This record gives sequence, C-alpha cells and structure tokens, in this order.
Amino acid sequence: MKPRASSRARSRYVAQAGLIAALYAATTLIAILFLQTLAWGPVQFRVSEALCALALLTPSAVPGLTIGCVIANLAAMMINGTGALGLLDVAFGSLATFLGALWCWRMRRRPVLALLGPVVANALIVPAYLPILLQGLGYYTVPFTTISLEGVYIYMYAFGLVATGIGEAVVVFALGRPLAAALRRMGLGDAEEEARG
Repeated sequence: MKPRASSRARSRYVAQAGLIAALYAATTLIAILFLQTLAWGPVQFRVSEALCALALLTPSAVPGLTIGCVIANLAAMMINGTGALGLLDVAFGSLATFLGALWCWRMRRRPVLALLGPVVANALIVPAYLPILLQGLGYYTVPFTTISLEGVYIYMYAFGLVATGIGEAVVVFALGRPLAAALRRMGLGDAEEEARG
C-alpha cells in the first residue's frame, strides 16, 4: 500500500509542476503582448512572477516555475526577435526564477522573508545580462522617456537593479502574497506539504 501512496504523491507533484509551468508561461506571454517592454525591458513588471508565491504552498512550484520561465523566455525570444542573445534570458532569467522559488519554498514558514527571495534573485541577476541583450537590439532607454543609459554598463546595471527590484517587489507582494493567502485559506498547500513530509 505504501508504494501506491508514494506513486500517487509523485504523480500529483508532477501534475502540479506542469500546471504551474503552463500557468507561468501563459501569464508571461499575455503580459508581453499587453505590457510589451514593461514585461521584459529595463523596467519590469512581469506579472507571472507573482506565481513565485506558490512556492510558499508546494515544492512542486520550484520546478514548475523554472520550466515555465524557460518556456516563456524561449517564446519571448521569438516574439521579441532577440535572436541568440535571447538565450541569456532563457538561461539566467530562468536561473533567477529557480533560485527565488527555491528560497521561497525553503523559507515558507516566514512568508515575508520567503517572498524576498524572488525579489533579490531577479534584482541581482536580470540586470547583469539585460543591458547586453537590450543593447544588442539597439536600445536601452528608460520606458516612456528619451533617457538613454547606453554605453556605461555600471549605470545600466544600477538602474536595472533598482527598477527590476521594485517591479518584482510590487508584483510578488501586491499580487503574489494575496494569491498565496487566498489559496491557503482554501486549504491548498497543507496536504501537499504533509505528503512530501
């Protein structure tokens, strides 16, 4: 009987990870279509990052969010026409999401501290490669302005660190935290944690 329960728990884990991956990828692509550069440019409000809060509820969110980010960044690479430079986002953007989600799961008993994981990971990692990617496309201006930051990497990184950090914090805390709280009130997450033990 024990192997059957273990198999059922494993199947549930894989199914949840797949659902979270699909949800993350779809939400990212919708945001890119409607928010355009605000979803992937120097100032980022990637709404799908709110789903990192699901790592407060289930460990399946860690691979789910990572796979979803890889899929979304591969699709965005084609939509935005970034070419091979888009692979930077696929590799390092997905790494930031993985590290943030992993931190979130490990620190889940302290939700505010846990949700800082995705904020810090994205704020530190994304601005490190984004200037290279955006300069490859021929621009690096602050959205809705004519302020160009091109040419001096340290300024581009500093601006990206602040802008990406603020955008990530707004999305994770304003959307993700209430989402996780609502799902927890519905009883989601606790049974999964018990099953994984």
